[in-house]
Amino acid sequence: MNDPRKPSSAFGVVVFIVVVVVLVIGTVLFNAIRGKREHDEAFPPQTSGEAVSAAPASAPAK
Repeated sequence: MNDPRKPSSAFGVVVFIVVVVVLVIGTVLFNAIRGKREHDEAFPPQTSGEAVSAAPASAPAK
């Protein structure tokens, strides 16, 4: 008769590795986004008006 196939243990290992890789990628992205947010709060980006006003007044116009 037809014996039922035993599930392959290799499939479980592959699923485990894929889940671990996805978790690692997610953790790296989360930390990068959080780090960028913290950096932007500590050092806010200059607006274009501040950048223009920081130019020396004696600079020749082009």
